[in-house]
Amino acid sequence: MTEPNHRHHHPEGDASAPGDASIAAPAVRKAAPGAPHGQHGGHGTGGNGGHGGHGGHDHAAMIADFRRRFWIMLVLTPPILLLSPMIQEFLGLAETLAFPGSTLVLFGLSTIVFFYGGWPFLTGFVSEVGNRKTGMMTLISLAITVAYVYSTATVFGLAGEPFFWELATLILIMLLGHWIEMRSVMGASAALQALVALMPATADRVLPDGTTEEVPVSDLRPGDRVLVRPGAKVPTDGVVVEGRTSLDESMLTGESKPVERSEGEVVIGGAVNGEGAITIEIRKTGDETYLAQVIEMVRRAQESRSRSQNLADRGANILTYSALVVGIATLVVWIGVGAPYEFAIARMVTVMVIACPHALGLAVPLVVAVSTRLSATSGLLIRDRASFERARNLDVVVFDKTGTLTEGRFGVSDVIPLGALPADAVLGWAAALESQSEHPIARGVTRSAQERGLAVEAVRDFRNLPGEGAEAAVAGRNVKVVGPGYLRRRGIETAHADVERVAEQGKTVVYVLLDEEVVGAIALADVVRPESREAIAKLKAMGIECMMLTGDARAVAQSVSAELGLDDYFAEVLPDQKADKIREVQARGKTVAMVGDGVNDAPALVQADCGIAIGAGTDVAVQSADIVLVRNDPRDVTAILSLSRATYRKMIENFVLGAGYNVVAIPLAAGVAYSWGVILTPAVGAALMSLSTVVVAINAKLLERRRKDIAALGLQQS
Repeated sequence: MTEPNHRHHHPEGDASAPGDASIAAPAVRKAAPGAPHGQHGGHGTGGNGGHGGHGGHDHAAMIADFRRRFWIMLVLTPPILLLSPMIQEFLGLAETLAFPGSTLVLFGLSTIVFFYGGWPFLTGFVSEVGNRKTGMMTLISLAITVAYVYSTATVFGLAGEPFFWELATLILIMLLGHWIEMRSVMGASAALQALVALMPATADRVLPDGTTEEVPVSDLRPGDRVLVRPGAKVPTDGVVVEGRTSLDESMLTGESKPVERSEGEVVIGGAVNGEGAITIEIRKTGDETYLAQVIEMVRRAQESRSRSQNLADRGANILTYSALVVGIATLVVWIGVGAPYEFAIARMVTVMVIACPHALGLAVPLVVAVSTRLSATSGLLIRDRASFERARNLDVVVFDKTGTLTEGRFGVSDVIPLGALPADAVLGWAAALESQSEHPIARGVTRSAQERGLAVEAVRDFRNLPGEGAEAAVAGRNVKVVGPGYLRRRGIETAHADVERVAEQGKTVVYVLLDEEVVGAIALADVVRPESREAIAKLKAMGIECMMLTGDARAVAQSVSAELGLDDYFAEVLPDQKADKIREVQARGKTVAMVGDGVNDAPALVQADCGIAIGAGTDVAVQSADIVLVRNDPRDVTAILSLSRATYRKMIENFVLGAGYNVVAIPLAAGVAYSWGVILTPAVGAALMSLSTVVVAINAKLLERRRKDIAALGLQQS
């Protein structure tokens, strides 16, 4: 069917449905990456994200090492306590527990504790010195070394009391704190391992004779056919060639409901098969697969530095140097006022321990790890963390129209009766005729009839009317669906206010004739996504202006804008002008996000403060974007912006938790409240420092509570 100026109308951009769920991304450099580095900042440079010390080691082995050392220290510490003169006097057992050579036994046990229990901290100190970045390990090592050297000197003649018991309890508490903290860190920062675990190790490859053989997934090649049984995971990206089933893609795209897949449809590696067995033909392997690209995005996002991380690093470094200065000053002041050496040294050791910037060093990396994993497993892929952080301050979101706010296909928007027949009857006659045509307009009419559950009569003698429309015999009646030109050429008058209204909105209008009598008009337009209304409403509720860019006519843009309640729109914009429009909005002093899915959106995505590619966009659009939303659902824009706000809020909370307690703890550690009987021992200082680190890890983990909000496509604003 053809009709000049109307029947060939097509919205701008690419209206075709995505045929491949893969997202283009940089090649994955690690097929099965280990723990993301930078997630355990304290074992290196305190505030530098952990690129030294133990930062690159396997976290599971480190946890086992700290656990083993803790249990051995737990056995050695009680004898040290009982052999310490101060503890003996406190318990009133000095005469009972004292024996010849007890001081040397105490020294020997304490030496084992210092070198074996303190080894992780001593080697961490060496690493920090080698990197020329002092941090947590420097403070702990100085504290335990000062305690050990001073106590050893008292054993061999220096006047004073040893405090080996303080040394032992300090190391014991530090080992326990690190063990607990690292377990919390493992749970918070296992984003890459969790994604890697989605991929099965083996697959059932179909042989030419129809039998199957189990092979490693790494042996699969494009063109191979694989049998995926019910309950099994899809081994890699491919296309269904036999069978029908439903797949659980929730951990890949965030789609909470199982998705139906049948012959000719794309499946993603890592999806869990449902009730039916399917045979798929492999299309992508290794670094090319969707999951591999998501893993690479997650890895890059976690390693990328952000403004918040840099701020945390500077704070940790300041805290480290402050602790050294305050610790030395504490020692000098207490000795200056006549306090015993062991008391002054204990105060200095406590200050250094309690001020360790471990929690502050972990404040941002842990939140980054959790938010990155949360977003990646919800179909919200972050390629640039700095842009993701800026998203919390957005003033304007500019949407491309076709394929983003609309579905990029024709659909019936209005059915206007022009006679005695009701609207459904008019649509039913038209759908019967159009069922024989493949024209986009015809598909829109038949689809709308199906959605309304209308029965379609059989058709005979279908023929095109070149430049005018089509006609056929339906249930013994002559039915025509034609454009306005057909009526004009035959002098048929059809003036109607509703028809004029939809025509002014830029919609395509066709007329339905029954036995040469006009019975109705059908208006078609690019279908607005139902989700778009909800997305716009939520964004406006968040205080964000919503605008639209389109190459369509002004009347069409105005109609869509009014339907969605947009704040502004730009119509008849050529592809090379879209970036200029973004600059125009930015010139108003606004922070702008651009949301699009086509090649012609790429310059605008780059120009925007935050570029968001929505749906299975083209490679260029994805490469140009800071954030990729896997689904074609505008509501995901609200999800990513709300997640940005929640993530930043967690970072601020962790800043306070990681460093705020020092405002009170450091003066107490220095002994300012000694006259009131309040004094902190090194062991208590270690416990407080470790507790702050664990609290930071747990608080970051609490961001996981946002998963349900994301699944519902509407994170709560707070």
